[in-house]
Amino acid sequence: MARLDTIARKLAALGGDHGVAPGEGPRAAVAAILRELPGADSAELFFIRRAEHPHDPWSGHIAFPGGRRDPGDESLLATAIRETREEVGIDLSRDHYLARLPDVPAFTRSKRGTLVVTPFVFALPRDVPIIPNAQEVASTLWVPVATLARGAGKTTFKLDYEGRTYDLPCIHLEPGSHRLWGMTYRMLETLLDAVR
Repeated sequence: MARLDTIARKLAALGGDHGVAPGEGPRAAVAAILRELPGADSAELFFIRRAEHPHDPWSGHIAFPGGRRDPGDESLLATAIRETREEVGIDLSRDHYLARLPDVPAFTRSKRGTLVVTPFVFALPRDVPIIPNAQEVASTLWVPVATLARGAGKTTFKLDYEGRTYDLPCIHLEPGSHRLWGMTYRMLETLLDAVR
């Protein structure tokens, strides 16, 4: 299941359009990027740790590269490609595109409406240099898909929010014991379900 060619075949069945319906509220797109290095027995999935900013609701979180749609973006796929280039210097193209995953509503306190995030899956044919934009990305990491599929590091953590405590699912990723949770966790689970 963790080989890139197998994952690509399973994701090809998902397909999906790249557009944005007129009159939609705020939209964003992210890129779930896969690679498989020569001699590796598992594909790897790329994550970023977002830079710390006091007004960013996802400050410091583990995420896929991506961001809000600009009016000049011809599609959400174009948003994911542009944002990835801006954040980490990876030049994705439609040739790298595998599938669109289901939209994920983001929890925000925005007065502009509910932000909806669309994840797109890409596969790189070779290793590429990563050039993080320090304003947006604190660090990057590649995690073997086989490790994620086995559920390694899966646990829960307590989040105190507005006077209540919630037990939320998460994954502790190595190296560095990064905590992946929330919206990216939901996207990852959808991706893993699609390729099982």
